[in-house]
Amino acid sequence: MNSVTAHDYAWIHTSPLFGHAMENGYALTLIRGRSPHEVLRAMKAETRGTGEGTAGLIEANDDHRDEVDDYSDESYIAGAFNTPGENGDWTLVLGFDGGLGIEGECAATLSRGGGRVVAHSTNGGKPIDLFHWYEDGELRTTFEAPSAREGNGPDELVPLMREVGFPLTPEGEHDESAPDVDDKAAVLALAERLTGIRVTESFLQDATYELGLVPEQPVDEWTGLVIDITDAHGERFYREWTYEEIAAASARTLAEVNPPVVITRDEPPMTTERGEEGAPGGPTS
Repeated sequence: MNSVTAHDYAWIHTSPLFGHAMENGYALTLIRGRSPHEVLRAMKAETRGTGEGTAGLIEANDDHRDEVDDYSDESYIAGAFNTPGENGDWTLVLGFDGGLGIEGECAATLSRGGGRVVAHSTNGGKPIDLFHWYEDGELRTTFEAPSAREGNGPDELVPLMREVGFPLTPEGEHDESAPDVDDKAAVLALAERLTGIRVTESFLQDATYELGLVPEQPVDEWTGLVIDITDAHGERFYREWTYEEIAAASARTLAEVNPPVVITRDEPPMTTERGEEGAPGGPTS
């Protein structure tokens, strides 16, 4: 039985490679039963040859960023390689991409037919740290904070999460009495429990990556906004707004802040020939 815990990933605190990943943003995804070529094709990536180790992957991504004129362009170079894991071969995909990675419909598709996808990421510096577990086409569990899980099976991983070190109660709530843990180290340990793949610095550095240019993904149009907050006393605030409601409120606010500007024209007083106001003529010298 795999008994890995967050302690086994303490190396990330002194790793130059992981420091680079956390500073610039990264996404590491493990896909069971799919080849690197299949995964890159599902990501709609354009083939860019191979890169030796993470040094080659980082260099290829840096070269691509130098070629991009638009700073906001979110295309990036991803690297993929094959590795054995639990119940078969897996593909590991790594990208220093600001935490974009593989998710949504692409990840669901890659996990169909009895597959599994496990991913973790950070967007670099902000930070937003995410974890995703897809099983047979479904997003089973996803979270940023370990006590605020979502998905079709948000509580399925609670026993494993507690074993690797996350401070959770048996019910999956935050456990104030549990010792502190590095959440990122615990996430890597959780990923190993689900895949059987031990990620180390040398494991990533020494691999030969198949490279692909992943295009910028289209932005989904948003249709509304939800605020759902529960305070320390258990009081909950929940409110939903539609796009139309937000647009109308924004228009009203702009109208109040920027009322119409009315310009009036003041006519100068008339003067007489003797310089007196109100009579024909003008001033004389």
